[in-house]
Amino acid sequence: MLDVRGIRKSFGALEVLKGIDLTVRKGQIVALIGPSGSGKSTLLRSLNMLETVNEGEIWLDGRLVNRRMPGKAFEIHLNRVRQQMGMVFQHFNLFPHMTILKNVTIAPRVLKGLSEDQSRRQGLDLLAKVGLESKSDCYPSQLSGGQKQRVAIARALAMQPKVMLFDEATSALDPELVEEVNLVMKHLAAEHMTMLIVTHEMKFAAEVADRVLFMDGGMVVEDSPPDQMFTAPKQERTRSFLRKYLNG
Repeated sequence: MLDVRGIRKSFGALEVLKGIDLTVRKGQIVALIGPSGSGKSTLLRSLNMLETVNEGEIWLDGRLVNRRMPGKAFEIHLNRVRQQMGMVFQHFNLFPHMTILKNVTIAPRVLKGLSEDQSRRQGLDLLAKVGLESKSDCYPSQLSGGQKQRVAIARALAMQPKVMLFDEATSALDPELVEEVNLVMKHLAAEHMTMLIVTHEMKFAAEVADRVLFMDGGMVVEDSPPDQMFTAPKQERTRSFLRKYLNG
């Protein structure tokens, strides 16, 4: 589903991604862990072209994502790429002047041409999926942080993406709200949605991921199944990180 080949990304003199190679099969859930500044979020943002890589290739379902194209053609290509890669950020980025249902339905109507009736039915189904159908006529200001993040997930799913990217989706939430968002992500994992999840929650990563990638210094240091990553990591740098993180 996703094939990343030798991507590099620099901000000025600072090289943030140093030749990342990564293959993700359809239906696979990959968790990305590592210290702050290791390149995890930049990698996710690069996958759907929120950041432009300096080198390398990103392939989605057999198509080159970061190909060079002239003006308007590139804009069309970029919109298609972002429709196929749903992304959920730390902060919810909901439209405050729109109801929850409108937040979920506007993109399918504008970008995919769904009718108002089609988008409404799909939107209500997705809100039910994240446990918020009863809140469809509310505005974001009337919801808790966890509820807003669940709406953000429903909004991303409304475009029927091939891959879902989660960039520390629970890090801005109060601890008691984290589990309600994690539960939605666990349900998506059970449905075999292809997902890449940047997270600081090791227990969650161990529960949902097929693979865990430990990143440090812009590189993938270790790529292992969760039972190995969290019980017998191969690399000393991984062991050092997990000792500090899990013990402190």
